[in-house]
Amino acid sequence: MKFYKVLEQKLKARNTSLKNFYDSANPVEKRILEEYGAIFVASEKVKIPPAVIFSNEDEVAEFQAGLQIAKENIGGFELELQKAAMKALTESIREAEAENLTITPRGADSARRNFAHTINLWASRVEPALEHWTKEGKLTFVEAEKLRALSPLEQVPEVFKLEEKGVFFSKDLSKSIVYSVAPPGASQHLSLLAFDVAEFRNARVREILAANSWFQTVVSDHPHFTYLGVNESELEDSGLKKVENRSQTFWIPDI
Repeated sequence: MKFYKVLEQKLKARNTSLKNFYDSANPVEKRILEEYGAIFVASEKVKIPPAVIFSNEDEVAEFQAGLQIAKENIGGFELELQKAAMKALTESIREAEAENLTITPRGADSARRNFAHTINLWASRVEPALEHWTKEGKLTFVEAEKLRALSPLEQVPEVFKLEEKGVFFSKDLSKSIVYSVAPPGASQHLSLLAFDVAEFRNARVREILAANSWFQTVVSDHPHFTYLGVNESELEDSGLKKVENRSQTFWIPDI
């Protein structure tokens, strides 16, 4: 529960309360904190979202409009991050280059994203899964159509319920959808504090990024790094715990 104590302190310093930030009775918000919550205990060098999940494009646009943003051409892509995050990333790139290594994005959407992008990614997992499970007889046509008729945000709790029954929505249909994409409005990329690294398998690249406050924080997404603005030695005091997955180190909420 250490994570919640630290989060409450962080929010208080930002003149908000845990109650206004997070609905403890909402299983979707609880899941989001468990899977993607590390970003919310980032240092005061950056700005974090006003709530666990953005509800629409207007909320995202308003939040992003209030950020200090830096743009850089990295690996042939024009990418945007919060200024402190971009400064740390470009420093990491310079350090890597000094060792004849590269740190490049996986694609054009490796940094800043908008709400619509998270909706599209969600749909790219939900629709194929509905088609598959209908053909397999795990869902009826009526059940699938009922889910399609819901808004993306309304789909999230229903998808989680189906996954509890073994009807999975990840890309390979073998595990939870959160192992493929974040729910709409929950992506760390909306905060401009996330960067998808092409060279994530290189241990030295991971070390360089960590030395500049970029850490892997989503166990299900190995290329995904999050800028937290603190030294690795401070992460436990920030309410995070270290876990290992495929010989890589992740820092996730200590809940």
